[in-house]
Amino acid sequence: MDIKIKTALISVSDKSGLDVVIKKLHEEEVKLISTGGTAQFIRDMDIPVTDVSDITNFPEMMDGRVKTLHPNIHGGLLAVRGNQDHKESQEEYNIENIDLLIVNLYPFENIVNTGTKDEICVENIDIGGPAMLRSASKNHKYVCVVSDISDYSNLIDELSKNAGKTSLDFRTKCAAITFERTAHYDGIISKWFKRNSNDLKENFIAPATLSKKLRYGENPHQDAGIYKNSIHSSGIPSANLIQGKELSYNNLNDADAALQLIKEFDPSNDCTIAIIKHANPCGVASGINLLDAYEKAFACDPSSAFGGIIALNQVLDEETAKKIIEVFTEVIIAPAITDDAKKIIASKKNLRLLILENMFENTISHNFKSIEGGVLFQSNDNHKLSILDLNIVTKVKPTTHQTADMLFAFKVCKHVKSNAIVYVKNNKTIGIGAGQMSRINSARVAVIKNNEMKDYQSDENSLNECTVASDAFFPFPDGLLVAIESGATSVIQPGGSMNDKDVIKAADDGGISMAFTGVRHFKH
Repeated sequence: MDIKIKTALISVSDKSGLDVVIKKLHEEEVKLISTGGTAQFIRDMDIPVTDVSDITNFPEMMDGRVKTLHPNIHGGLLAVRGNQDHKESQEEYNIENIDLLIVNLYPFENIVNTGTKDEICVENIDIGGPAMLRSASKNHKYVCVVSDISDYSNLIDELSKNAGKTSLDFRTKCAAITFERTAHYDGIISKWFKRNSNDLKENFIAPATLSKKLRYGENPHQDAGIYKNSIHSSGIPSANLIQGKELSYNNLNDADAALQLIKEFDPSNDCTIAIIKHANPCGVASGINLLDAYEKAFACDPSSAFGGIIALNQVLDEETAKKIIEVFTEVIIAPAITDDAKKIIASKKNLRLLILENMFENTISHNFKSIEGGVLFQSNDNHKLSILDLNIVTKVKPTTHQTADMLFAFKVCKHVKSNAIVYVKNNKTIGIGAGQMSRINSARVAVIKNNEMKDYQSDENSLNECTVASDAFFPFPDGLLVAIESGATSVIQPGGSMNDKDVIKAADDGGISMAFTGVRHFKH
């Protein structure tokens, strides 16, 4: 059913592109009703417009909080054409039909992201706008609603091809867009009110805006896109892509894994580099400088580092950049880069360089995972381990050096897919076992990876006198025995197994030190 647009109500905070729409409506001899600044905008175009206050017989009041919240407005939007009862009410109270509503909402999202005072944010919560949008959308059988500037051109095309009328199909699409917009708007507001709470919500609300449609997902036959948080967005979606191709779905996923790992290492204390492949670290090291850290991290698993993603917690310098480009690398993530290093990286035009100035800002409070029929929610694993958290359960006590390696290894292990075993020596990984169905196999895989190292024969990279971290407890002594037999002299693990006594005895029999943390870091 086509509806002729005879009367339009227009009330927008953003006037961009509005002049073209107004001209078209004027050409179609549409009666225009408007509010405040929008009405003045129309008058400045020398086009007749009726103030909302003339329709409601009430002035705008309470600093503009109340202006469209009136039966003469909502009755005009909600009246069902052909309904006798509705018609009689309209005649009794002099309510005229409104055929087109154009509204965009107060810029709450933009205001909040400026970090302004709460009272100013509250005043930018639109009430009348969403109410009108919902009324018009509900009555889309008779009323056309436009809530997005990007849809102005579609409205003009619709009016042009239909002699000033709108089709039901067009109105239905507009209503769907509008309900999405009001839901998003409410979600942003709700998230702002609950910004300091990690409590489980009764309803799942994740206000985010499509930032970019990606070429495909994990595989070419899967559609994909990246959505950016509407409030205080940070992380990889907000990083500055200095050079290189657009990031793929897999690039973005791996880049986030790299970012979360590198954030474990305080740049004021550590000069650290992490190399990620398929969302798992294949090498992590701290060094006296970035170049030293990179060479140590790369040595852990050179074959896996090929085509990897590198994250660093210091300014990328020229010497480190020269070393990095010797091997094919997909993405580099850094808080900053020197001009000389930027020139070096530019020689590899396909290498993506992401600069994230607020790299160490902690904004992730929760994680979501889609499952069929629902969504899993959990708070983010933000636990930070300190030396005070270590419970030494063996007869042999760790040295200061071993304790430092324990803490380093546990940081890395936290970001390895479970089951996870990490071998560390002198603040660098020398063997990583990830994602196995049994912990003993993860321990064996880490040994195999060490044996594949180009320079594994050297004492620097051998497993002799290394430290081992496990993301969860050893259920039996067998996994621990693999570590001991490989040369480990210290172990860090959560503890909590029914067989802890047997595991501790195996450690004592092996003459090694072992610390319990009481904290598990599963990452499936």
